[in-house]
Amino acid sequence: MKRYDGQVAVVTGASSGIGRRVALDLAERGAVVIGVARRASLLAALADELQRSSPDSRTVVCDVSDTDQLRSVVAEVERRHGRIDVLVNNAGTYESTPITAPASDSYVRVMATNFLAPVAATQAVMPGMLKRGSGIVVNVSSDSARAPEAREGAYAASKAALSAFTECVASEVGSRGVHVHALYPAWVPTAMGLGDSTTPPPPKLVRRTEAQVSNLLLERMGTTRVDINASRLPLLAVLARTMLPTAYARAMHKFGART
Repeated sequence: MKRYDGQVAVVTGASSGIGRRVALDLAERGAVVIGVARRASLLAALADELQRSSPDSRTVVCDVSDTDQLRSVVAEVERRHGRIDVLVNNAGTYESTPITAPASDSYVRVMATNFLAPVAATQAVMPGMLKRGSGIVVNVSSDSARAPEAREGAYAASKAALSAFTECVASEVGSRGVHVHALYPAWVPTAMGLGDSTTPPPPKLVRRTEAQVSNLLLERMGTTRVDINASRLPLLAVLARTMLPTAYARAMHKFGART
């Protein structure tokens, strides 16, 4: 089991789901963890659990879509601990955005949380990581970035932008000791993953638990591999749209018409 003894880790979206599991697992593996999220009551409970295995760990209430506030949190962590070794940009939101719906601010809200916040946090930690010649940044993306479906234009676009940003930064800093990853967690039964309870879950081959995703991430991050895939099955969709574009488009049109 890979250890993170003495490392300082910031995890956004830490109050529930994958973020909470990653924060707890990092603490159990020796890291000092700062869990960041909006919901104070859930963070208070998380702080108690973190400190059982990592006494210096704590939580901070922050709405990551407020990038000025997020940068302030990152700066305060660096002042207090001297550095940030690991940043996991996990906070995310989902809104269905059918093109026929009335114009709204859904795109602005989704992009602010899913894309602009990770960009701001990555920019904030990068100078220190590059100066030390070490560090890990993980941006939690989605298979929707690579195979988007109907009525999720805002979400898919935000995750596609995040994946592209991640790959660009990984190429820029990889030779300088900083490892940047895009995590594709497959389908996890979190509040976001469950979504509409009337929709059946996907095939078992793409289902993962929070614990499985967290363990995979903690074992693989810090390597030269940019993408961390919890399941390889969704990659078949990427292959199909490349090799069989007409058939793929027809299938997606039919699927979109049914849902």
